[in-house]
Amino acid sequence: MRPLREFPETARRRIRGVLCDIDDTLTWHDRLPAVAYAALERLYEAGLIVVPITGRPAGWCDAIARHWPVHAVVGENGAFYFRNDRAARRMVRRYWRTEAQRRADRRRLDRIAGRILAAVPGARIAADQAYREADLAIDFREDVPALGLREADRIQAIFEAGGAVAKISSIHVNGWFGDYDKLAMTRALLREVFDCDLDAHAGEFVFAGDSPNDAPMFAFFPNAVGVANLRQFEDRLTARPKWLTEGEGGFGFAELADCLLRGRPA
Repeated sequence: MRPLREFPETARRRIRGVLCDIDDTLTWHDRLPAVAYAALERLYEAGLIVVPITGRPAGWCDAIARHWPVHAVVGENGAFYFRNDRAARRMVRRYWRTEAQRRADRRRLDRIAGRILAAVPGARIAADQAYREADLAIDFREDVPALGLREADRIQAIFEAGGAVAKISSIHVNGWFGDYDKLAMTRALLREVFDCDLDAHAGEFVFAGDSPNDAPMFAFFPNAVGVANLRQFEDRLTARPKWLTEGEGGFGFAELADCLLRGRPA
């Protein structure tokens, strides 16, 4: 991983969109710093496509799509994208799986939840679970005394033994059924909303993240960026971003915005 300050100007000028995780990428120490929100707004006002790509729930993503300076949001690790069509006064909600599939998935996830809670002392259903439509989030270090990564691995293994996909973030282990992830739904969003073939234009987008569940995005985007706190997971990453900020969390994201907007025509 190379320092972000070495990102060459010629490559920076090609960037047309910024995709980013939220928890511990935009936020830091359980809050959204003003500089991170301002960075989103500066990127949006500069004409770049801005899309958070998060594991957070549908209820949160509705508010983000409505009120944040973003063009859309991909939520629950790729289960859907929401886009606020302000001209039509309509929220566009595009899901990977049908409503019937999601209902069936929920019953299976509820059974897995019982096995996880019985097997991993200290783990809890995430506080935001009531607002989720497609996945199950197990809290191992957000609103509970922090558990170690060994416990997170155990949670992931129980999900997988039940046939689910599972990913570890900086605070939750998320499990779901379906052949999607953050990258698959990002591809769909850019194709359907922006008429952009992401495979042909990956070099025109930056993805910023902070944890192992961002590895597919780090592997795909040639100019992926990690915020500095990614270093705590470095030995667990299956793919690393090309660039690394000096700042942590939202402060690192603000550093990224400064880098991309430096010298850019107003």
